[in-house]
Amino acid sequence: MSSLKRPTSLRSPRQAAPLTQTTVSLGLTTALMLPIAVQAQADETKETTLKPVVVTERAPDHNPYSEAGAPYKAKQSGDERRAKPLAETPATISVLTRQQLQDTGRTDLRDILRAQPGITLGTGENGNAFGDRYIIRGQEARSDVFVDGLRDPGMTVRESFATEQIEITKGPSATFAGRGATGGAVNSVTKQATTVADFTKLSVGVGSDDHRRLTLDANHAFSDDTALRVNLLESYEDVPDRSPAFRSRNGVALSLTHHFTPKLTVTTDYYHLKTKDRPDLGTWYENGKPVKDIPVYAQAEDFLESTIDTFTVRAAYRFDDTTKLSNLTRYGETQNGYVVTSASGGSNLVTPVSIAAFARHNGWQEVEYFANQTNLELERVLGGMKHTMLFSLELTNHKVTNGGFNVTTATPTNCQTIRGSTISNAHCFVSAAGVPVADLNSFLKYSITRGAVKSDWSTKTVSASVMDTVDVTDRLALSGGLRVDRFDYSNTNGGRQYKLMDNLFNAQVGAVYKFLPHANVYANISTASDFNGGESDVTNCGYGGLCLVGSGDTALSTFTQSKPEKSTNIELGSKWELMDGKLLATGALFQVRKRDIMENNSTVTNYSLNGTLNTGSYKVEGIELGLAGNITSQLSAHAGLAIMDSEITKSVLASNKGKELANLPKKTASILLSYKFTPKFTFGGTVTHQSSKFSGSPESAAGNFKVPAYSTLDLFASYKFTRQLSARVNVNNVFNKEYYLATYTAGKFTYMGDARNVRATLNYDF
Repeated sequence: MSSLKRPTSLRSPRQAAPLTQTTVSLGLTTALMLPIAVQAQADETKETTLKPVVVTERAPDHNPYSEAGAPYKAKQSGDERRAKPLAETPATISVLTRQQLQDTGRTDLRDILRAQPGITLGTGENGNAFGDRYIIRGQEARSDVFVDGLRDPGMTVRESFATEQIEITKGPSATFAGRGATGGAVNSVTKQATTVADFTKLSVGVGSDDHRRLTLDANHAFSDDTALRVNLLESYEDVPDRSPAFRSRNGVALSLTHHFTPKLTVTTDYYHLKTKDRPDLGTWYENGKPVKDIPVYAQAEDFLESTIDTFTVRAAYRFDDTTKLSNLTRYGETQNGYVVTSASGGSNLVTPVSIAAFARHNGWQEVEYFANQTNLELERVLGGMKHTMLFSLELTNHKVTNGGFNVTTATPTNCQTIRGSTISNAHCFVSAAGVPVADLNSFLKYSITRGAVKSDWSTKTVSASVMDTVDVTDRLALSGGLRVDRFDYSNTNGGRQYKLMDNLFNAQVGAVYKFLPHANVYANISTASDFNGGESDVTNCGYGGLCLVGSGDTALSTFTQSKPEKSTNIELGSKWELMDGKLLATGALFQVRKRDIMENNSTVTNYSLNGTLNTGSYKVEGIELGLAGNITSQLSAHAGLAIMDSEITKSVLASNKGKELANLPKKTASILLSYKFTPKFTFGGTVTHQSSKFSGSPESAAGNFKVPAYSTLDLFASYKFTRQLSARVNVNNVFNKEYYLATYTAGKFTYMGDARNVRATLNYDF
């Protein structure tokens, strides 16, 4: 059972203590009765009319950034650099609250984001397949993932067991995110310790495909000044209908907060996550379509593993109600590695049957990073207008070492395949005589040893930014920001060292006009940029890695002559707070233009550092609509629709001009509805839709392999037995639809969505 503590007096308003209805009622009664009594004595004949007080009960572990009584609506960003509430921020920011994450039953960040409008998944090979890969509004965003406002550079599998809410910023946002962030950024806000209440929440989940998941979220306030919060995770499941492919997660997150004085608070965090998967790389293309009903071919030695360890210290000192100084310092290490098997079709030279030939992919990566961010927040009245100013200084040092594994097989080749005019000995599902191999999942019998370093990538960055939000009138607010990133880049690749030192300048200007007390229109212009080699990729400048002109022996001076890639976003939108502020409706028209793009020289090879510098450009135009919160007192929703068109406007290959972008569906949509049928029983579901898209490297011209459109339906129901005990059942992909998330450039492997699965979760609050 949770117990409330006395709140610390000078806590930031964004961290205001959650109170029970009884406590709030007593406090309000005392506060209201005192002035009434005084006024009665001063003038007994004067009548006093008080506005009714509405009290909404909140759980002791509630999300401090959410709207009270509206589980799907976030009121405030978890990034304190956002000066205004989300409804008054001139940008498209989709927020996924903790309650929404719980109702959908999705836990991996990859599965959470792929259902969001304007976001799709990408594939990768060799240096690109370590973990999650996102594409926002058509642009690569795999390195634009943040945790509590600091970049999380490891390309890993990410989990949400310690997540308060997930914030997705659409469009270039370098004034907040720094280099990169050309399509947008994802910020995960973590659960923090609180001195306000003691609580312990235990969740136990079981389900089909050997699903089991155990989580613990416990907070204990040792005193009014000190508290500890612990989040634990143990999880395992087979990939639905694709065993022996599986997913395993183990994690711990610790948060310790201490109020040294009423003005100074220090919080220290430790986060650890260990993931171990045997991935299923899905199907392949034949005759222009994905092959259906394929067997599971993942090998016993296949693995995809990530280990993440981060330490964070945040300190905040509030001088007064108008001045605050805060600092975040983080050190982290990530180790990633994989050996995975794919399959693709081929023609058997001996028997006229369609076969599948094995291929393998591997790599390892070690990441070490340090970040320090200092923010000074000031509220001042200048020229009769209120200014909310933010001055930031950020230091980062990111190091990434990439390499591969030596993988050999003890199994002799059993077939010959032909691709074009090339004949090769191969390992196939079917032997040369047309006989399927026995024990398909242990056929290749890999021997694996760690290989040498392929690239040693590092970037040190010093960033300075200033932002100001000005309340010009009660209706008009202006915002602007400038940021400069001074980077020092080094990459030892292929025995040669490449260096680059330069500055990146970015800006943002926005305006919000309230034409009604609950509605506004806004305009925003923002930029983002990144340098040649900004991604720690090993093999391909088409994936954002090091891009050289001509051969790998290109002189260093040629490399340093490239200009940064630059992205500009123009957005016009409107935001409406309805249902007494419990429902937020948003709409935006946007255009993103990116220029000076480094292009892979596909006429030479698909896997090369070779390419051309600053030769490409494209544009993405579209509309995005959103809805989050309570439609009625019983019906809640979180919905979105994005419609986008893209065009290559300039390319070193003339044939690319006019084509659409790869990995960019024209329509993406999702709608989550939750209906509270009784005070104890709630049910709902999610419909997710994605129109067709084409293969290809991100931010390049669409390829020849079309990923079909799909729509899926997920359902859930929850029941609250007592104040402490509740249960939830999720049925995902109700109609067991076979659908595809992304395909590799050559169509050799195509990720498949999960088959139908059922999950039951029992929750108990101590």
